[in-house]
Amino acid sequence: MSAHDALSATREAYDAAASVYAQLFRDELRDRPLDRAVLSAFAEVVSASGNGQVADLGCGPGHVTAHLNELGLAAFGVDASPAMVGSAREAYPDLRFDVGSMAALDIADGVLGGVLSRWSVIHTPPRELPATLAEFHRVLAPGGHLLVGFSASDGPSHPTQVFDHAVAPAYRWSPDHLAALLRTAGLVEVARMVREPQPTDRRQFKEIHLLARKVRAGAA
Repeated sequence: MSAHDALSATREAYDAAASVYAQLFRDELRDRPLDRAVLSAFAEVVSASGNGQVADLGCGPGHVTAHLNELGLAAFGVDASPAMVGSAREAYPDLRFDVGSMAALDIADGVLGGVLSRWSVIHTPPRELPATLAEFHRVLAPGGHLLVGFSASDGPSHPTQVFDHAVAPAYRWSPDHLAALLRTAGLVEVARMVREPQPTDRRQFKEIHLLARKVRAGAA
């Protein structure tokens, strides 16, 4: 499947699921203290840079974009699904939400203090991920930070693994492999959080948050 076909299939699937997602996930952070802590740390390091403009890429129904604004950032959301963006605009009319692709952002070079990609790169085919990470690097200011969330593969011998996502084809990633791709794109890992699966989780996958910083001159 080509990159265009994969994006179209994901967009259509999320358009169909938008209303359900808005109901299911609008309050998800309330019961996820570790996620709130990671987002708070991300907001703090971005704010410390003096550039609080942040793009929430793959923003879905907009609840995390709104949370980032509550943390003091000037966050806006981007999502490939027009229906998702419509839900976000309806729920948070004072915030900005745009329809767009992570692989071809309508954002100028080097203007963002932060980029959040929370469980959005999981739908990027592995061969396309380096180009998407390069796009994240392009829009970040020197010293800007990226926070990327994803599900871990079963170990370093599995750089990527397909899994049965409820909406669209999706991939798990080895954290070390993804960190290496970030380095190649000029984004140096600063920290990572690993959340072990809980007994009640439907999928017994580790959840990963990688925090990376854009280096000031080329790749690491």
